[in-house]
Amino acid sequence: MLLPQFQYFAPETLDEAFSLLQEFGEEARVLAGGTDLLVKMKQRAIEPLPKCIINIKKIPGLQYLQTDGKSGLRLGTLTKIQEVKSFLPIRQRFPGLAQAAGILSTAQVRNIATIGGNLCNASPAAETAPVLSTLSARVKILSKGRERIVPLEEFFLGPGKTVLQSDEILVEIQVPDPPPNSTSVYVKHGKRLSDIAIVGVALTITMDGNKCSDAKIALASAGPTPMRVKKAEALMIGELLGEKLIEEVGKTVSEESRPIDDVRAYADYRREKAGVLAKEAIKQALQQIRLGGS
Repeated sequence: MLLPQFQYFAPETLDEAFSLLQEFGEEARVLAGGTDLLVKMKQRAIEPLPKCIINIKKIPGLQYLQTDGKSGLRLGTLTKIQEVKSFLPIRQRFPGLAQAAGILSTAQVRNIATIGGNLCNASPAAETAPVLSTLSARVKILSKGRERIVPLEEFFLGPGKTVLQSDEILVEIQVPDPPPNSTSVYVKHGKRLSDIAIVGVALTITMDGNKCSDAKIALASAGPTPMRVKKAEALMIGELLGEKLIEEVGKTVSEESRPIDDVRAYADYRREKAGVLAKEAIKQALQQIRLGGS
């Protein structure tokens, strides 16, 4: 099937891009990597089909990775997924994000796909969204004359839907530095590791001695958006993470998940697997902290 006809623009400044967005409104779509958008257009999986594509790749200053001990991690929207996977400070301080990036599709796709595009695609199965959610990430959104910062948890509205208005562009992802004795993990289940997740679990924990002082768990492919499971998190906080509690957390994750039946898996299977992966994620995280992994 051929791509539908559309007008194509490649602005070289954000102001040019904002002007085009204002001119075309709901008929325009922003292209970053294009690995999701162009496929959806070819499959006629976007309603309505865009009549205008605005490629922002030529706009300078949107592809960067910055990290320090004060402002945390800053990711420009055009940063490639492969760069996220390979960036040493991310591997050291945000290992779950590096894990998620490393199992997103294939190396060929990762060298084209962008972190901003992965989030704006708003797939419930997005690899980077759950772990960024557990890391308390925020997104910086710009339009002509306006800026707003939105917690990533509030960014997704449903499958393929975000809070972005027709005249706005996501330009940056902001991730605060984790506290001491913290680590993050992302595990997923798919037919192959590079396939879209049948279900995925992200976990970020902070330990105070032998007890968990903070925990955040988010799921992929287990609801209409990447979703936190806060009842399961609450079970962990202030507690020793022994086998009995880990089993209880896994059971609660399964109960809180809201999966659907589709061509890749039945909802009941996803629900059960979410609990299994949550237990695996906790054990991996504890092992990382014992080894000084974050």
